[in-house]
Amino acid sequence: MKLIKEFKPSSWAIDNRLTVYLLTVFITVAGILAYQSLPKENFPDITVPTIFISTVNGGNSPTNIENTITKPIEKRLKSVSGIKKFTSNSLQDVSIVTVEFQTSVPVPVAKQRVKDAVDEARSEMPQALTREPVIKEIAFSEIPIMYINVAGNFELKMLKKYADQIKERIEGLKEINEVKMVGAPEREIQVNVDVYKLQAANLTLMDIQRAIGQENLTITGGAIPINGMKPNLSIKGEFKSPSEIESIIVTSSTGAKAYLKDFASVVDGFKEKESYSSSSGKNVITLNIIKRSGENLIDAADKIKAAIAELQKTSIPSELQISISGDQSARTKSTLHDLINTIIIGFILVTVVLMFFMGVTNALFVALSVPLSMFIAFLIMPSIGFSFNMIVLFAFLLALGIVVDDAIVVIENTHRLFANGKRDIVSASKLAAGEVFLPVLSGTITTLAPFIPLAFWTGIIGKFMYFLPITLIISLLASLLVAYIINPVFAVDFMKPHEEEAKAYGRLTRSTRNRLILYGVLALLSFISGHIGVGNFIVFLALFMLLNRFWLYKVIEAWQFRIWPRFISAYTRALTWCLRKPWRTVYMTIALFIGSIIFFVIRGPKVQFFPQGDPNSIYVYLKLPDGTDPSVTNSIMRRVEKKVNAVIGTSNPVVESMISNVTIGVTDPRDGDQNAYPNRGKIAINFVAFEDRKGVSTSTVLKQLQDIDWNIPGAEITVNKEQNGPPQAKPVSIEISGDDFEALVRQSVLVKQYISKSGVEGIDNLKSDFVSNKPEIIFDIDRERAQREGVSAAQLAMEIRGAVFGVEATKFRDVDDEYPVQLRYKVDQRYDIETIKNIKLTFRDMNMGGMVRSVPISALCSIRYDYTYAGIKRKNNERIITLSSDVKEGFNPNEVAAK
Repeated sequence: MKLIKEFKPSSWAIDNRLTVYLLTVFITVAGILAYQSLPKENFPDITVPTIFISTVNGGNSPTNIENTITKPIEKRLKSVSGIKKFTSNSLQDVSIVTVEFQTSVPVPVAKQRVKDAVDEARSEMPQALTREPVIKEIAFSEIPIMYINVAGNFELKMLKKYADQIKERIEGLKEINEVKMVGAPEREIQVNVDVYKLQAANLTLMDIQRAIGQENLTITGGAIPINGMKPNLSIKGEFKSPSEIESIIVTSSTGAKAYLKDFASVVDGFKEKESYSSSSGKNVITLNIIKRSGENLIDAADKIKAAIAELQKTSIPSELQISISGDQSARTKSTLHDLINTIIIGFILVTVVLMFFMGVTNALFVALSVPLSMFIAFLIMPSIGFSFNMIVLFAFLLALGIVVDDAIVVIENTHRLFANGKRDIVSASKLAAGEVFLPVLSGTITTLAPFIPLAFWTGIIGKFMYFLPITLIISLLASLLVAYIINPVFAVDFMKPHEEEAKAYGRLTRSTRNRLILYGVLALLSFISGHIGVGNFIVFLALFMLLNRFWLYKVIEAWQFRIWPRFISAYTRALTWCLRKPWRTVYMTIALFIGSIIFFVIRGPKVQFFPQGDPNSIYVYLKLPDGTDPSVTNSIMRRVEKKVNAVIGTSNPVVESMISNVTIGVTDPRDGDQNAYPNRGKIAINFVAFEDRKGVSTSTVLKQLQDIDWNIPGAEITVNKEQNGPPQAKPVSIEISGDDFEALVRQSVLVKQYISKSGVEGIDNLKSDFVSNKPEIIFDIDRERAQREGVSAAQLAMEIRGAVFGVEATKFRDVDDEYPVQLRYKVDQRYDIETIKNIKLTFRDMNMGGMVRSVPISALCSIRYDYTYAGIKRKNNERIITLSSDVKEGFNPNEVAAK
């Protein structure tokens, strides 16, 4: 019989059914394997074209850093194409410039353009920088995936050694990009000089530096021929132990000589501690683990845990306490598990609903489009760089009820043509696919159309949400393929008239028994091979088949032949009434439309871009006045910890860990600024998995912490929860820009006072990012006197810097590593301002025939105490002050910002 309409790909598939079955098996197996190999993450690992430039030049104020480093870089950046904006922060000793490009600029291109601009600006910067400009892109994969805390009753040196072993082992994993160590002492060979004995010996720090450097050498002296060989001559002069340094002789330019031990002590110790880390009040060394971009988070975490377990068995003593906190893989596993379960339950519910309208066999044909469409998407995702994350899973969940639409139309039309008895199943399937191809195609395209603009959403949020429309588009196009290639083939071989299917109801036929045996074997093999989920699904199918054969068919028939006709009858009567009185129906529709708009305006929903649930982590940030010593910051952190413990308790079953950091790791985990700040600290409170909280709301804990009366003078303390979704600015953010810094400060104070007096509820600690009270001791040079003595400003500065900050005389090397030999005055002298004032500057006075003279610094400088800027921020070449605030728990950020 000649077909009136025919869709040739469907007809080809029906004529080549074995090929289609093989294709189905391939899609299923390959899709499952692709799913297992896909990187698993909580949120998409997106890379944005934002470049970070960090430059260090020790001993310089924020103003000097701005003029000598920041401005030259900004001047070159103005001519770089593709830049959206650039901001800078000039701090004590450090310049930080952040360059944000248009999202259309690839990250490697953006990084190269910035590098070229910095290279051009390098000639305008000081020649002897403490650290050359470091250029790196900001990636969200830089957020630590877990924290490993190392503690135990060991000497600091041994504890650091064990932590280094763990660090080295983990960094060897291909999934790991970097391991940052916090709270660990850094070995340093200290040469602590007694300034008075040094002056008595007529020596200077420069003399000591030169002597140490000249002794600690290994030099090759060439090669000489001996018996047909040419061995190298090697002069080994490197120090074998720190104690050897004390025995060197120091000679001055005037000929004075003395042993180093006569006026200095050599200590094999540690650098002054700049960072601190503690877990539940106990000092620890913390390793922050950073995953390599694109790697599987769950696999990385499993390998880290396996590596630690292996080290504990082989090279690490059992007394060493190792704990893991902030494990993102556990949360990712939990999130993915919950969403996958939701998808499976949704798939089952979709199938059950279809059964009541299409029958069991037809419903199963249609339901096939759900897993097969997902398997096809899994196969495509690796080629476009997608990972398996919450956004992708949400897209699949959204697609559940949509991907079955095409299959419903095709299968229902096939069943209609086949049930009338005029065509065999093959011709009915071919005709059914051909009749509805254009309507189904147009329906699919119109469903896809609203999602296409989302793929072109710009900015960081657009890159974050890009995964949603693309996953939906792939799934819907895959469902079209399944509906027209795979579904018709299954319909030809398995679709039967209702009367024939009804004969098997209530009986356990031979074919049913064979299928049960097959299901049992497959389930057993799945359980043995470790695929528990697949085995459970096969068992479910077997039980469902029995349930349908002996009971469910009765419920479906009762619905189809008794209950559903009543709904159709009621609908027919309602439709008839509407058709008889069309204008009344139109008026009612218009009234409903207008009423909906009015109701929406009056009682509009609160708007929030990314919904926030109970937090998995809470962060308590401490900020003390700039210039605060890290040891003082650490002592204040102990007070903050006590107040936090008073709220959450010391053995709260809901709290997984509480980690405190000082100096390092004290900024927002998702912030591009990950610099060290000695005046800052952070407490990270991590909670157990949601299902283990036993009904306790962590939002309540957050509110209790935000309401604490800290009562710590001089301390700024804020409490925030983790930020889900793409990075966003603070909910309340007011920027005031201009060139006159004093005018900016006055304006920012007025704005802050106005907002504070306005009584806007929900604002949590509105503060300015401008700090003008950083203490500073200024040495004002008497330039006329200095020039008369023949002393330059550089000589004065280097002498003071050497006395206090010190100079690296050389490197001490052992079998493990190399360590700095730091030369400076001993502790009680370098931290005493009177001693520094009386330092004698030794120089050769050419006005007096080259005679060596010594002049105290106090004779060349006057000293005063003052305050300076802690930092100078700029945006697009203008100075800027920002007022910002978080929003308290229970308040809508957009509403607070609007007020």
